[in-house]
Amino acid sequence: MLRRDTFSYTVQARCSPAEAAALLSDLTRHGELHPLIVHVRQLPPRPGALASYTISDRLAAGPLRFRTSYQADVLISEDDEIVMVARQWPATTVHNHTRLHAEPDGLLRIDVEITLSAPAPLFRYAFRQARAAHLALASRLGAALDRSGEPPPAA
Repeated sequence: MLRRDTFSYTVQARCSPAEAAALLSDLTRHGELHPLIVHVRQLPPRPGALASYTISDRLAAGPLRFRTSYQADVLISEDDEIVMVARQWPATTVHNHTRLHAEPDGLLRIDVEITLSAPAPLFRYAFRQARAAHLALASRLGAALDRSGEPPPAA
């Protein structure tokens, strides 16, 4: 039996939507943002994907440390929307839907919704790890995108 739940977060940055989309949709650049990632390898795109990757994470379960790998695909990559899906055995899926909104004050608002589904025995651990990792990524994302007070380029 699969369980599913969703969490979301919002980040603001001083950059253009195109700059944010370029960073967010290139998973080879997520090693600097995502605390669990230890290696990303780009693959030829799978059918229906714009880009495909194999990603290795380092996880902990109590005193045990282990690596796990999974497949990730970028399905949509636009200046206002990014959709990605990651799949890992057994039957674990993370769906990432990111929306980018230019605000009147020159900031870019990045709204991210993460939906994780996993077998019931793994769900609590997987959901807790995914939420912690993505919230850590969120805390680093604004600084990675900010241009040290410069106004964003004109759209």
